[in-house]
Amino acid sequence: MTDRAETPKDAYALILDAIDGHVYRPGDRLVESELAERFGVSRTPVREALQRLETQSLLTRDGRSLIVASLDHNEVAELYTVRAELEGLAARLAARHATPEEVQVLQRMLVEDRALVDDAHALARANRRFHKQIHLASHNRFLVRQLDLVYRSMALLARSSIEAQGRGPDTLDEHEAIVAAIAGGDGGAADAALRAHLSRAYVTRLTLDAARVE
Repeated sequence: MTDRAETPKDAYALILDAIDGHVYRPGDRLVESELAERFGVSRTPVREALQRLETQSLLTRDGRSLIVASLDHNEVAELYTVRAELEGLAARLAARHATPEEVQVLQRMLVEDRALVDDAHALARANRRFHKQIHLASHNRFLVRQLDLVYRSMALLARSSIEAQGRGPDTLDEHEAIVAAIAGGDGGAADAALRAHLSRAYVTRLTLDAARVE
């Protein structure tokens, strides 16, 4: 019997999670043998996972080596444009279709995430969970799949905009506005609140990128 951890799917998920968690950052080299040892899987599923990630443009070639890809200025702009359209739609649908229990989960997240405001890394993880919950509350599986693809590419950004000084409390205030609109069944307000949230996050990211150039 083949161990479940030996399947290409699991190797793929493990590497993808490591990129998403910034264990491996843009520009980092991924070595097949090191990954196999790190995750306790054989080299064959790791090799297949790396090929799949390269096909999805999450990895790129640097000579004979595979490295975590990075996004240029235009690609980041394109990514945020698509993200705003899809997440705005998710919020609009969530306002229409979210169950009372799903709304309660979002409201509980708001309370719990306030306790993380001084831990930027933990808050960034909580932010991804929050957005994922809105995606699921849309009750549109095709939209959720597309947003999953967008968030794979978001993992290629070197850091979360929440890590910028002062961004944490503002992010949580913006989340509250989104949840209030969803709870009130106001799709237009939910869409607008989420788009405004992403617009502010994008401005923060552009500011961080500009500071690195100086």
